[in-house]
Amino acid sequence: MQITYDFHTHTKYSHGKGTILDNAIAANEKGMKGIAITDHGFSHPAFGMKRKRLAQMRKDCVEAEKQTGVKILLGTESNICGQSGKTDVLATDYENLDIFGAGIHRFVYYDTPYDYLRLLGDTIFFSITKIKPSKSLINYTTKVYVNAIKKNPIDFISHLNFLVFCDVETVAKACADYGTYLEISTKKVHLSDEQWEKVFKTDVKFVINSDAHSPSRVGDMKLFNELNQRVDVPIDRIVNLGDELPRLRFNEFKKTL
Repeated sequence: MQITYDFHTHTKYSHGKGTILDNAIAANEKGMKGIAITDHGFSHPAFGMKRKRLAQMRKDCVEAEKQTGVKILLGTESNICGQSGKTDVLATDYENLDIFGAGIHRFVYYDTPYDYLRLLGDTIFFSITKIKPSKSLINYTTKVYVNAIKKNPIDFISHLNFLVFCDVETVAKACADYGTYLEISTKKVHLSDEQWEKVFKTDVKFVINSDAHSPSRVGDMKLFNELNQRVDVPIDRIVNLGDELPRLRFNEFKKTL
C-alpha cells in the first residue's frame, strides 16, 4: 500500500533538510501524485516559516511541479495557540496557501499566559513525571483542539495528542462534524492502539502523512503498516490513497470568500 498524496512534508524553509524540489523528486520516484509543503507555522520562534518568503516558496512549488509532474500544494503545519482556538494562520494568509494543517507544538508563541501554563508547563510536567494527567488538563487540551477545528478551515490535525493529553474520541468527532481530516502520522507514535480503536469507531476520515523532515521519508508508510497489522484500520476512510486529489476543507472555504 502506498499513499498517492502526502499532505505533510517539511523543507529547508523551516525544519526540513531538503528543498521543495527534493521532496517532489522523492514523491515522483515513489509514483505519487502529489505532496503538500507544510512547513512549521509562523509562531514557532526557532523553526517557523516566514511570511516574507511565501512568494519564493510559491515559485519553488511551481518550478518543482513543472520539473517532476507532481502536484504541489503550498501550505503550513500551523500552531494552535490556545483554548480560544486561535492558530498562527491569519485571514490575510489565506490567498497565499493551498492547504491548512494544524497541530499543538511546544515552544511556540501561545495566545495567553494561561495557555503557556497549560500547554507548556503542565504538559511537560505530566510527560516527564509519567503521572496520570489531570482531568482538567485533558478537558482543557480537548477544548484547544475542538475550538481550533470549529473556528478555522483546517484540512487536517497533525499528530493528535503527541506530547499533550486530550480526549481523542471527542476531537475525532469534532473533525468529522466539520470536515477536518485526522492525520495518521508515520513519523511518530502519537496514539496508543486503544486510542486508535476509539477514534476508528467515530465517523472521522483520515490522511496518512509522513511528516517528512528529509526527502527520503516523503510518502513513508512504515508506522502505518505496523499499525494496520495490530488494529482494524478503516481503509475506506483514508482519503489519500486514490488517484484523485481529495476534498480539502480549506479550498472549499476559500471559494466562499
